[in-house]
Amino acid sequence: MQKTLAIIKPDAVQRRLIGKIISKFEEKGLEIIGLKMTVISEGLARKNYSIHEGKDYFEKLVKFMASGPVVILVLRGENAIEVTRRLMGSTSGHEAAPGTIRGDYALSGRFNLIHGSDSVESAKREISLFFDDTSIMEYEKSDLKWIYDMSGENLV
Repeated sequence: MQKTLAIIKPDAVQRRLIGKIISKFEEKGLEIIGLKMTVISEGLARKNYSIHEGKDYFEKLVKFMASGPVVILVLRGENAIEVTRRLMGSTSGHEAAPGTIRGDYALSGRFNLIHGSDSVESAKREISLFFDDTSIMEYEKSDLKWIYDMSGENLV
């Protein structure tokens, strides 16, 4: 199963959207195997968003991400990165499809509620920035057989 990182950004925390956002992931069938609330330092924000360094919005992004509490999640599931990014919606809230996190709750491109890893490589790097091995709880869930067809039978 694939792992990915999601950060519920300061704007979403301030707007009390944590539960609604987490519900989207859980209702889809993704497993939460890491979870914490923290304030990200500017240094850590710079590391996490280092691929954007030199772009005109980089400094504003760093300051925004360090401006208040965030909730950081490690999600696991089949195609977790793609699924998470589809649930998030387009970067700019006014362009995001209804039913997505940004489509339902965001209007801005800058205050867009959530960050999600965009590749397997970035997921590994980002998860290691925020979690150590003892902070990720991988355990067997009894509902997986109802989320994924694990029977090996072709019922259709």
